[in-house]
Parts: sequence; structure tokens; C-alpha cells
Amino acid sequence: MKVDLTITTRKTADLIPYARNAKTHSPEQVAKIAGSIREFGFCNPVLIDSENGIIAGHGRLLAAGLLELEECPCIVLGHLSETQKKAYILADNRLAEVGSAWDIEMLRNELDDLATENISLDDIGFAGFLDDIPQENKTINEGELGETKHECPSCGHKW
Repeated sequence: MKVDLTITTRKTADLIPYARNAKTHSPEQVAKIAGSIREFGFCNPVLIDSENGIIAGHGRLLAAGLLELEECPCIVLGHLSETQKKAYILADNRLAEVGSAWDIEMLRNELDDLATENISLDDIGFAGFLDDIPQENKTINEGELGETKHECPSCGHKW
């Protein structure tokens, strides 16, 4: 299927967050997204429907508000049905988490290089990220990050 990915601009105030968005954004995360936009530009457009409803980019919209941006780059996904929009809203957030892993050695090298170039690891979300990962680890799955300390061997529940 060919999809029109033309980037257009919309007034930030005209964009409508999805009322049932299941993904939350902490103030700390929004501040980091704002820092990324400030440093690199608004490189990842907000995905919207033909009525300016947000499909993907709720955190970016919050960051745009924090930066007091009057306009945001957007891509209109007018080809999606209502059901497809709901599914894509969830998939866009979840698929970035599922089945991905960090190559720790490669990540360490990249972060070391950036640190020598005076890029703030805090600004890109990596301050302290590797502190609790043993030096010998080669990869780490996204599910291994965060507050998970225990896993039930029977059901897989993590806490």
C-alpha cells in the first residue's frame, strides 16, 4: 500500500490528543523530548488523522507545548479506518519495546564517543543508564530495564 507521507504543519493548539491514549508521559520524559527537539530540531513529525486527532506523537505534542511552539510538523494518515487508528496507536508504542535489545558494548562505545564531544547523556536519556549493567553483559532486552527486580518462574509476572 502506498501511503502519502507528506509533512505538513499544523498549529499546536489545533492538535487533538487521543482521549483513550494508554501510553503515559512523565514530566521528566516530556522535558527530555523537548531537549531533543531543541538540540536536533523537530525531526519526528506527529502522526494525525484528517481531523487533527493525534495517532502518534502525544509526547512530542506535550514537548512542543513546553517549548511554546506554535506549530508542529505532522503527517496526515487519512487512509486508516477508526479500528486501524486504535490499533496503530497501541502498536506504535508497543512495537518499539517488544523484541528489541541493546548491544551493550556498542552502546558503551557510542555513549563514550558522544561524551567526548560534549553531548549531554542526560539530554538524550542515557545518564546513568549503564551504571547497573555489569561490564560483561553483551546485550540487554528492553524488558530487563526499569524497576523489574523479580520474575515469577511459573507465570512470568515481573515486579
